[in-house]
Amino acid sequence: MSTLPGSDRTVVIYKTQRCPYCVAASRYLREIKHVGDADIGEIDLTNDHEARFELARRSGQRTVPQIWIHGHHVGGYDDLRALDANGELDPLLGR
Repeated sequence: MSTLPGSDRTVVIYKTQRCPYCVAASRYLREIKHVGDADIGEIDLTNDHEARFELARRSGQRTVPQIWIHGHHVGGYDDLRALDANGELDPLLGR
């Protein structure tokens, strides 16, 4: 991966199918921050061990979700919420 898959999107979320925090992050961005479906790319890493290894190498994190906004690594769901609580999420989203 030389560029992030889905990097043409405003938000890229790396997730797995059975991850409640992945669902929460996606919902928060869509329902609370009103980010449109066309602006969110979701990359499912379920059963893709090579992609998970590459994600860990890029992000330094082994957990999901891992979220990028405009190519900036945000972190996971708690990091996303903390950015919003500190007033830093909207500027990242270009608002």
